[in-house]
Amino acid sequence: MLITNHVLAGALIGLAARRRPLTVAAAGAASHFALDSIPHWGPDHDERLFNRVAVVDGLVGLATIGWVARVVPRSRRLAVLAGIAGSCIPDLDKPALMFYGKSPFPAALDRFHAAIQRESAKRMRQEFGVTAVLSAAVLVISAIARR
Repeated sequence: MLITNHVLAGALIGLAARRRPLTVAAAGAASHFALDSIPHWGPDHDERLFNRVAVVDGLVGLATIGWVARVVPRSRRLAVLAGIAGSCIPDLDKPALMFYGKSPFPAALDRFHAAIQRESAKRMRQEFGVTAVLSAAVLVISAIARR
C-alpha cells in the first residue's frame, strides 16, 4: 500500500479516537498491517520501479500530512498525528534497508510484514481509488467534527 494511503488511514483513526495518542498510534500501526494484507499495488520485484514510486509517494505522503494537519480540527490534531505516525512506522524498514542495509525491526516482524503483502503491478488504479476515498472521508469527518 502506498504510504499516502497509510497516512490517510492513520488520520481517520485519529479523528475517530480523539484521545490517548499512544493508543491511537498503536491502532494506526495495526491499520498498517490490515491495509497491507489487502491486495494492492506493488512492483513485482522491480526494485528500480519501486524506488521511483516510493520517492514520489513519500513526498506526496509528507504533503498529505501537512494538508491533513491543516484541515482537521485543532482539538483532534494530536490524535490525528499520532494515528499517522503509527500507521507509517512499519514502513521505516524500507528506507532503513536502502540507506543502512538493515531493518530497525526484529526479523520476525519483517517476515510477517513481507508475508502479508499481496502486491501486483496492475493495481495502481486501485491505489488511487483508495486515496480518493480516504481523502474524501478525512474532509467529511473533519467538517463534521468542527460542528
